[in-house]
Amino acid sequence: MYIERIVRIVAGAFIVVSLLLAHFQSPYWLWFTGFVGLNLFQSGFTQFCPLFVILEKLGVPRFPSDARGK
Repeated sequence: MYIERIVRIVAGAFIVVSLLLAHFQSPYWLWFTGFVGLNLFQSGFTQFCPLFVILEKLGVPRFPSDARGK
């Protein structure tokens, strides 16, 4: 798996979990949903994502071709 996919999976999971928490626990969890959405929005313009930086430092390949050793 490569960074782009992991970032999308984690962002989607955060949104679904926070929506479930907002429904079953407290509507204040919607602030977390908004934070994730704003982070996705700004990363579309700036190309900066904190999770991207962390995964890159952990050695996760950026592109599928990097995983095959090309």
